[in-house]
Amino acid sequence: MQIRFHGQSCFEIHHEGYKLILDPFLKGNPLAQTDPQAIEADYVLVTHAHNDHVGDTVEIAKKNDATVIAPNELAVWLGWQGIKTHPMHIGGSCSFDFGRVKLTPAFHGSGYVDEEKKEIIELGMPAGILLTLGEKTIYHAGDTALFSDMKLIGLQADVDLALLPIGDNFTMGPIDATLAAEWVGAKEVIPMHYNTFPMIEQDPHAFVEGLKPKGIRGRVLQPGEAASL
Repeated sequence: MQIRFHGQSCFEIHHEGYKLILDPFLKGNPLAQTDPQAIEADYVLVTHAHNDHVGDTVEIAKKNDATVIAPNELAVWLGWQGIKTHPMHIGGSCSFDFGRVKLTPAFHGSGYVDEEKKEIIELGMPAGILLTLGEKTIYHAGDTALFSDMKLIGLQADVDLALLPIGDNFTMGPIDATLAAEWVGAKEVIPMHYNTFPMIEQDPHAFVEGLKPKGIRGRVLQPGEAASL
């Protein structure tokens, strides 16, 4: 299995011939090293409706005839944009040809901002994603604060890799993300949602160093860089 980081919270995962992309924010992402037209995807997974997570979902889905998996209200709204969607909701799980998806809680917002109309379209609840691919389980926390029910995620799932926001201001910062890594029982952590904009500047290497005393492996991926899991 290969996982590639594209900056912010966007990850591309290739597993046994299937191609997935999560929170595909590429255009407008100053850290992204690729363009939506270069992305090949069978499925697009979106955690919530904020513009820096929905991003290029519609363009990528239309180009690839991909199915978008998202929380229900967001999936309905995306379907109105002319793409295939599979709606889910918090606590629900579903098996797909590539593996299994379960949506977890996330404490955040989920409003899509229409700059031209100066409107915010509220699209339900945000989510995290538990993604089981073969024998590996990946937890993409989405945008979230630290919350104690992360302990339940660790009790119910054997988390091989956690993708955790560390940017602070809008989400967990490094201290809370370290505790989140402990609570979900992550064997390894890749930080996300940092350094895209000045308000979320962080040192990911310092975060990874802080995981070592907890016995948790950490890995920093530069935008465009891939790793095997």
